[in-house]
Amino acid sequence: MKIENIKLAIIGLGYVGLPLAVEFGKKRAVVGFDINQRRIDELVSGNDTTLETSPHELAAARELSFTTDPEHLKNCNCFIITVPTPIDEYKRPDLTPLIKASETAGKVLKKGDIVIYESTVYPGCTEEDCVPVLEKFSGLKFNQDFYCGYSPERINPGDKEHRVTTIRKVTSGSTPVVADVVDTLYNEIVVVGTHKAESIKVAEAAKVIENTQRDLNIALINELALIFNKMGIDTEAVLKAAGSKWNFLPFRPGLVGGHCIGVDPYYLTHKAQAIGYHPEIILAGRRLNDSMGGYVVAQLVKAMTKKRIHVDGAKILVMGLAFKENCPDLRNTRVVDIVSELKEYNCEVDVYDPWVSNTEAQHEYGISPIQHANTNTYDGIILAVAHEQFKSMGATNIRNLGKSTCVLYDLKYLLEANESDLRL
Repeated sequence: MKIENIKLAIIGLGYVGLPLAVEFGKKRAVVGFDINQRRIDELVSGNDTTLETSPHELAAARELSFTTDPEHLKNCNCFIITVPTPIDEYKRPDLTPLIKASETAGKVLKKGDIVIYESTVYPGCTEEDCVPVLEKFSGLKFNQDFYCGYSPERINPGDKEHRVTTIRKVTSGSTPVVADVVDTLYNEIVVVGTHKAESIKVAEAAKVIENTQRDLNIALINELALIFNKMGIDTEAVLKAAGSKWNFLPFRPGLVGGHCIGVDPYYLTHKAQAIGYHPEIILAGRRLNDSMGGYVVAQLVKAMTKKRIHVDGAKILVMGLAFKENCPDLRNTRVVDIVSELKEYNCEVDVYDPWVSNTEAQHEYGISPIQHANTNTYDGIILAVAHEQFKSMGATNIRNLGKSTCVLYDLKYLLEANESDLRL
């Protein structure tokens, strides 16, 4: 397929798919497809509730159209699939969105077409799980009638510096010729260039270890924080001292959630176990990071008890619900672990987050964030997310939300060491 003959479709218009569709839509005709009619309606009106693209950027993508109708995909010959790949309640990969998207593409697939996957998966998933679906619904033969590529997403929600065009892109294809086509296509929009991997499996593996590595590094720092807290040593002070060496990695302790770091390692461990290997270090890191919500609440309860604050029935304010600062993304946020654990102690919990959608928070977690936090109200305050709004409030204004005797727990080092009662 010649690059000038590509008629492009993006299937899935979330945090990954929309920025991609917008950038390509500045260069060529693109059909943006999503099964969520409300999402399509908001994009047609020029609004992106994920805040990854501005109204100005949407307007600049003059060649981009939006639809929920699969019929509109029939004139396309290159499909980029950017749907989520979550885990289920048992920490197992849930490929349902990926399989459904593959069915959608398979039904409109024609001879010579290319399907490119960006969703994070385990090595082998594209060819072992997705290709059979494409073959079944198209009646075509892989690498004879149609072809595949894999180019893992590297979107960082809320990051306005590292965007889809300024992050180097890994590309791959099911044949050498298709690999060249996929690489050339992405080079249309990625100004910092690409890295063409030797195979689809190599590209899949590269993606899944990026976040596994980060997960393990954070797990190490979390464990160090547990040790230093027992020793009465300030973890942040230790990390600043160690960070004076040029090759010390600047990780910080905390909750590990989101659509990548808290999820991707389970894709790798699932595949490892399927081939008969038990990945001890990766799973140990996951267990430790998943336990941090409980640890935070235990520390808060201990500090409240020392101040003779009655825990049963105490009013606690949790500041932040999004999985990271300055974005509305609630996917796999581990702040919910803190909220659940506090309720086990029969605490009355208010969650305040000016970034998140109340409707989404209620739908996903049964949490209804408050719109405003009153002064002199809380027995405990947990700074859980480092939003700019919280940083600009300062220690005095945050403390004023609490009663005269209150415990302020700063998980994100937003305040100076002497401005809070507890730090992770």
